[in-house]
Amino acid sequence: MTTPTHITLITGASRGIGAAAAIECARRGMGVILTYKHQAEAADAVVRRIVSAGGKAVALQLDVGDTTSLEAFAVAVRAALDTTWGAARLHGLVHNAGYGLYSPIEQVTPEQFDGLMNVHLKGPFFLTQTLLPLLADGAGIVNLTSATTRVATVGVAPYAAAKGALDVLTRYMAKEFGPRRIRANAVSPGAIRTELGGGLNDKVEAMLASQTALGRVGEASDVASVIASLLEGELAWVNAQSIEVGGGYQI
Repeated sequence: MTTPTHITLITGASRGIGAAAAIECARRGMGVILTYKHQAEAADAVVRRIVSAGGKAVALQLDVGDTTSLEAFAVAVRAALDTTWGAARLHGLVHNAGYGLYSPIEQVTPEQFDGLMNVHLKGPFFLTQTLLPLLADGAGIVNLTSATTRVATVGVAPYAAAKGALDVLTRYMAKEFGPRRIRANAVSPGAIRTELGGGLNDKVEAMLASQTALGRVGEASDVASVIASLLEGELAWVNAQSIEVGGGYQI
């Protein structure tokens, strides 16, 4: 791989869609800063995989839901950019970190609700705000949302509500950051085989596959390729969009 001129930061990239996106971005020649909350070993494994293929990557700890940690995180990002790439700017920012909660509305606690909103909405809002000085003009932002904002699924109301708000925030990012040519898009996964919410058992997977036009659930790599493409110049005229990546889920 050549020395990257494009460096992307991906939150929650120790596993699942985030890890797949980090690997795919690196495969396309991007430098990658990936974050993890607790799973340092898994994040390091992603870094090693990228480095073994000739790329460059750095893993940094971040609790997206704790906005008091963001200024210190920005300092760590600046240091990583300088030390690893001799660079001062990010060219991509992917808000992927998150977790699921399956509970009917009548049983959701305020603490559970706040936790989901902090990670899926407040965190991306203020992390973007904090990192704006480090984003290069013409950079790309990708927010991971969810097909649950389109297809109501019993038990995921607060999660879907947070993701729906992130969809709206995506359009506002595109509008407000337009003068700097910073693009913002949302990627909305359908039924994907990941560990989110405990993963899929065979029965649930078969049910979801039957509701998908292409007849299977998606893989993390299916979503990763779309994320990477949105960060590259080939889709530079795509802006303020929510792109569902679900193989035709419940159409």
